[in-house]
Amino acid sequence: MIRFARVSRRAVSQHVLTLLLPALCLAQGPDPALEQGLQLLKEGRTTLEDNALARARDHFTKLTQQHSDSARYFYELARVNAYRCEASAAHADKKKAESALDEAIANVQQSLKLNEKSADAHSLLADLYGRKISFGIGMFAGPKFGPKIQAENKRAQELDGSNPRVFASLGRQYLNAPKMFGGDVDKAIESLRKSTQLDPNFDETFVWLGIVLRKKGDAAGAEQAFEEALRLNPRSAFAKQTAEKK
Repeated sequence: MIRFARVSRRAVSQHVLTLLLPALCLAQGPDPALEQGLQLLKEGRTTLEDNALARARDHFTKLTQQHSDSARYFYELARVNAYRCEASAAHADKKKAESALDEAIANVQQSLKLNEKSADAHSLLADLYGRKISFGIGMFAGPKFGPKIQAENKRAQELDGSNPRVFASLGRQYLNAPKMFGGDVDKAIESLRKSTQLDPNFDETFVWLGIVLRKKGDAAGAEQAFEEALRLNPRSAFAKQTAEKK
């Protein structure tokens, strides 16, 4: 007959904690690879230069290959490709811009497969669908992607109603949608202002606020928003190029 030793609950708990502690520390600890990638991404989005964005893309592509179960890495890769799209569009290379846009959409969709409850990812996907419409890709781009934008932003709001990126994406939706489909400059201003209040350190949202204030006819307000964006990120190509437009 096999006899089992009596072990106290406290001893079992301590043993389990000993086994789990390294894993818990690893899960909560810093991620040097992610931090390095975010620095590369910041440089890429600031300069919108091909080489800088290529370094960020290669970095996060490698991470997604090594960690195919990481929603965060796919999300950041989607952001990189979104900026690659903008950089190519600025150079009037529509074919390259559309290719980068499709990559970004595929990346963020994969991120959402791994973690559907990411408000950031839903908001990014809404923005990317909006870019599809702005490119005029297909005769029915508006009817096809408009409802998808609304659905993604609605889901993002459900998941995190106090997320600055959610409000920024919603503001762009109100800005770019035709009036008959919910476009509203005043609501765009309200949403973007809310975003800047929730995160007063993200320069790009101030650029978007300047864009919508300019559309509203508030030249002074727009200039103030652009100035704040450049104060936060003096090297921002997006802020400089947008502020120079009349």
